Amino acid sequence: MVLAEDSYLVREGVRRLLETDPDIELTSCCVDLDSLLAAVERDRPDVVVTDIRMPPRNTDEGIQAAARLRDEYPEIGVVVLSQHDEPEYALRLLERGSARRAYLLKDSLNDPTHLTAAVREVARGGSVIDPKVVETLVAARGRQAGSKVQELTERERDVLSEMAQGRNNDTIAERLHLSVRMVEKHINAIFSKLGLSEEKDVHRRVKAVLIYLSETGD
Repeated sequence: MVLAEDSYLVREGVRRLLETDPDIELTSCCVDLDSLLAAVERDRPDVVVTDIRMPPRNTDEGIQAAARLRDEYPEIGVVVLSQHDEPEYALRLLERGSARRAYLLKDSLNDPTHLTAAVREVARGGSVIDPKVVETLVAARGRQAGSKVQELTERERDVLSEMAQGRNNDTIAERLHLSVRMVEKHINAIFSKLGLSEEKDVHRRVKAVLIYLSETGD
């Protein structure tokens, strides 16, 4: 895997956390977006762990890297580390699918197993969202949204579970033995029951997944 973090102290701390797991091989440590992308091209890692803010602009380079890797190396998992629990960052990270993506707050790194577990999860195609981020999102929607998952039918919950694993409508239809049109119908019902009908389509899909994860812990 490749690590990108511009702060020396944080980078060394994260490196040592990763080295506690004998199954994780750290091939490169990077300090900015350009060196990260170069390391990915050179090493072709299974997973990238990156800070959300790095040079050259110290804005959202980790999110930019994740988006670029989605296009160029979709098989690579990305774990984004952040000091910020604003859901907008997580939404942007997951807006093109939650598969192989994780968003962790640096506060959670007090327990090294949180990071190594996230690395393993994205490597096998799953996703991880820091519980504090999910709580913030649900709180922003009045905190009652999460309970609305219980109002979904069993089939709607099946569809939402597949969405939470980053699968698109065609794949969901194939896995659940449904037509794509029926999957779309179920998704529209999910959006309506979760109170997401007024959201932009990509954001309401991601928010539905976050609400589901906040309640089920899947």
